[in-house]
Amino acid sequence: MKLSGKVALVTGAASGLGRAIAEKFLAEGARVAIADVRGAEEAAKALGPLALGVQMDVTDEKQVDEGVAKAAAKLGGVDVLVSNAGVQIISALVDLKLSDWHRMLAIHLDGAFLTTRACLRRMREQGRGGAIIYMGSVHSKEASPLKAPYVTAKHGLIGLCKSVAKEGAAFGVRANVICPGFVRTPLVEKQIPEQAKELGITEQEVIKNVMLKNTVDGEFTTLADVAELALFFAAFPSNALTGQSVIVSHGWHME
Repeated sequence: MKLSGKVALVTGAASGLGRAIAEKFLAEGARVAIADVRGAEEAAKALGPLALGVQMDVTDEKQVDEGVAKAAAKLGGVDVLVSNAGVQIISALVDLKLSDWHRMLAIHLDGAFLTTRACLRRMREQGRGGAIIYMGSVHSKEASPLKAPYVTAKHGLIGLCKSVAKEGAAFGVRANVICPGFVRTPLVEKQIPEQAKELGITEQEVIKNVMLKNTVDGEFTTLADVAELALFFAAFPSNALTGQSVIVSHGWHME
């Protein structure tokens, strides 16, 4: 198994992409801390004895530091961080509330910073290297209407990742970004009617002509696609792969 003996902490892991990644890591032999603002304990119980529920608001410095310490103490350290917690807000920029702008950046960027700092400190102390994986998006590379704070935050994760790759190299820590296209998670399901209302089109038109318009085959990226890439980053055997972002989007965006 590719992650035998490793400990991973996955944020936003009670559902969606985070849960799929946690399940994949567990199947590959890791012990996994399921960190989420709600539902962490229930998800961990469902995932079995190698999963630990950690209640964590990633924007709260105290909760992050205590949650990482709890995971390390109970599971035997931290070898992999998947910074996945996120939200989405659909709004034209001219109508966007400053409070919503702040909330989006806090969850995506403050959360990534706080969890990175806590895990990086732990990895440095352990002296056995590690991997930090950020959940970016195709919107880390380009933009779409009605998503200004999300696009800004996801672009910001690319810069954070590169900085962590440079600083973490001193103690064997890699950092990389996963950039998925649209995946039918609760976050995306919520967007479909919101965009239909904002754009004045049907939900099917949102799926076909907005979300999947530029893919090569009109297909959603799957949870399994993203989890497989997360495993690849987590299990990569050397520091050759660091500071990179990989797009998994059915060709929506190509580099």
